[in-house]
Amino acid sequence: MSAAAALRAAAGALLLALLAGCTSTVMTPDGKQLPPEEPAATDPASRARQAGTLLELASLYFSRGELKTALAEANRALGFKPDYAKAYSLRGLIHAAMGDNGRAEQDFQRALEIDPSDGDTLQAYGWFLCQNGRYGPAEAQFQAALAQPGYRTPALALRAMGTCQARDGRLPEAEASLQRSYQIDPANPATAFNLADVLYRRGQYQKAQFYVDRINARPDQANAQSLWLGLKIEYKLGNRTQVQGLGSQLRSRYPLSPETLKYDQGRFDD
Repeated sequence: MSAAAALRAAAGALLLALLAGCTSTVMTPDGKQLPPEEPAATDPASRARQAGTLLELASLYFSRGELKTALAEANRALGFKPDYAKAYSLRGLIHAAMGDNGRAEQDFQRALEIDPSDGDTLQAYGWFLCQNGRYGPAEAQFQAALAQPGYRTPALALRAMGTCQARDGRLPEAEASLQRSYQIDPANPATAFNLADVLYRRGQYQKAQFYVDRINARPDQANAQSLWLGLKIEYKLGNRTQVQGLGSQLRSRYPLSPETLKYDQGRFDD
């Protein structure tokens, strides 16, 4: 799972949590109508509603990659509600996407000071730590997220944890985490790909073949990385016809990709 994809997934989980607790309607970043903004309020309930509306908007901008605008809206939300844990969590994601790791960590820690049981923040902070090579602390955050009653996206935390364990070279643990994620959400191509990659690295080629084939059978899910992984698996299994077929797909669909270059050069062990 790429860093950008993981950040988008974390923001998506956060947005679902926000929408579950908010009934306001906001304008989407593509310019659709936004209802009239409430006047600035002084009572806590109205200020909390305005903060929630602004944070929904910040999350939508973040999902579109409009980071500066997303940051501005998150800051506005915190102006209305300075103890808004989810606003700090989203701002941490935004700062991480901007490469400002110091501010990102401060935001995640502040969010958890306010609400230490928020599973979405625990998962997002865990992925941030994993991205920075802090594998032990990252796993502690994932485990804490999974331990929270009512945490609604366990498949996401398990996939992130498994990916992080694989980066740390702990392949048996990674396989177990990704298998659990797959059992919860078998339709997710990112889970299937990461599980296939771990199984390939462990030499379990036939098992790996099962998961990557499910991705490559869907043109809307297959990409250069999944075709290349499938190709390498078939090469290890000695299936030369399948190697040639996947290689043709790779060359025709992604002629300039690094994976196509590796295929053309016969670098099957890369």
